[in-house]
Amino acid sequence: MRPFAVSAISLLLASIAVPVSAQDREVPYWATLRSEEVNMRVGPSEAFPIEWVYQREGLPVKVIRLREGWRLVEDPDGERGWIVARLLNPKRGAIVVGNGLADIRASGDSDAKLLWKVEPGNVGSLGDCDSGWCRIDIAGHKGWIREDRLWGDGEP
Repeated sequence: MRPFAVSAISLLLASIAVPVSAQDREVPYWATLRSEEVNMRVGPSEAFPIEWVYQREGLPVKVIRLREGWRLVEDPDGERGWIVARLLNPKRGAIVVGNGLADIRASGDSDAKLLWKVEPGNVGSLGDCDSGWCRIDIAGHKGWIREDRLWGDGEP
């Protein structure tokens, strides 16, 4: 083979390996579901039965174990199972939890302007958290929510 061909093949193989290695992080860590439909299995292969079918892109999960392209995850209800790594996004997300409507404010302060209220179960992209408040984007609506009203923030 010519040196150029060898270099091109090496570069191609390196670029393919990057996404796989990007998911090989120290556990536990947070991730979100990458697709509208994601199967959670009882074991780390397609040979194992499906335990749950999630139909919620962006739902946060806690990754607690890695195994050959599969991730053992825990969902917001505490259920555990295996999801193929390519269906997980390392982007942080959160789900609103607790009782009653949660306030979304203009800044991370109880006295900040109230922008709207959100029901538990809504999911969004999680931004920075500071002093008990987290920046959140729910379907393009951005604001700050109390950290204790979220699952998917903080140390996993």
